[in-house]
Amino acid sequence: MELHIANSPQQLSENLAAFITQHIQETLQKQEIYTFALSGGNTPKALYALLAKEPYINMIEWRRVHFFWGDERAVPFEDARNNARMAYDVLLDKVGALPENIHVMRTDIEPEASAKAYEKTLHEYFDGKENTFDLVLLGMGDDGHTLSLFPGLPIVHEKKAWVKAFWLEAQDMYRITLTAPVTNLAACVVFMATGEGKALTLKSVIDGDPDPDKYPSQLIRPENGQLHWFVDEAAAGALQI
Repeated sequence: MELHIANSPQQLSENLAAFITQHIQETLQKQEIYTFALSGGNTPKALYALLAKEPYINMIEWRRVHFFWGDERAVPFEDARNNARMAYDVLLDKVGALPENIHVMRTDIEPEASAKAYEKTLHEYFDGKENTFDLVLLGMGDDGHTLSLFPGLPIVHEKKAWVKAFWLEAQDMYRITLTAPVTNLAACVVFMATGEGKALTLKSVIDGDPDPDKYPSQLIRPENGQLHWFVDEAAAGALQI
């Protein structure tokens, strides 16, 4: 695990934009396409906005990048809470991503059917390969959740399926999510975390005893890939560095 500490959320986004750009460039020197699983929520918005501007927009061969999602709220695409909608608005529509390279988790069909369809797509891309995604971008909630892997829920213990849908009572909605098994087969996983509200949770996730039922982010440990944490000083405040 490699820890990257920035002095502010803006600097974190700048550092991560440079990291992702270099990772895409180096990977595309070795293979034809780059597979990128995006994160939803508010934390990555500034990052996506940076990638969609100079100099990064012109440093990446966007037509060779295939986009996926880590999780999705089962709400219509037009709903502001839809993760894909946010990514289109801030990043995809601005960088010339090819429509056929954008793989959304569908919310116009039943959640279970959407999960099965997404898993089928992932197996078509990744079966027989050493890794799944080239990069998975993740956030971490104040409660230690990542993706839609929430503390104390059965989804935390999923060992086989790559994608699952389930009803999240606390939010009164279905969620569709990648699971730990498919994420841990990625070549590179990057967490983003900002703010002092996450400091104690981050310390427990990184330095504490394993307790994935309480801190599902601890589940993410790539089997043969890299793990990076990009955090700001506020989030890193409780770490022993």
